[in-house]
Amino acid sequence: MSGGEVAGLIVAVFWAILVSFLAVVLARLAQTLKQATRLVADVTEQAVPLLGEATEAVRSAHTQLDRVDNITADVQEVTANASALSSTVASTFGGPLVKVAAFGYGVRRAVGLRGREDDGGGRRSRADAARGKVIVGTAIPAGRRGSRRTRGKG
Repeated sequence: MSGGEVAGLIVAVFWAILVSFLAVVLARLAQTLKQATRLVADVTEQAVPLLGEATEAVRSAHTQLDRVDNITADVQEVTANASALSSTVASTFGGPLVKVAAFGYGVRRAVGLRGREDDGGGRRSRADAARGKVIVGTAIPAGRRGSRRTRGKG
């Protein structure tokens, strides 16, 4: 055998080993692709019902949100009506009640002052009248008068 024949034989053996190696790799790749195809089919088989359930859950949530929107609108309307009613009641009864209370207070104070003046013939000085004090019949000791003034201011 010559050198060219030996080189051709080595190249032929190398190509046979390479082709065998590639055949094994392709066989394993085919098995991997078959398993991947089965896995995708199984996932698809399980995912389709899950997507259906998810769609149903979203529809149910949408229905509930519509109900909540209706309830919120009703509550907002009731709040507006209550506010309007409160304003109406305040404007209708507020002013007259304040006037009646002020009138009642004035009448009570006037009757009280007149009754105290008529009781003992007590006299008021102009300074006491300006301060709103009423002195009836007996004199208040100077010490107590001062303590009352400081109590009233504190």
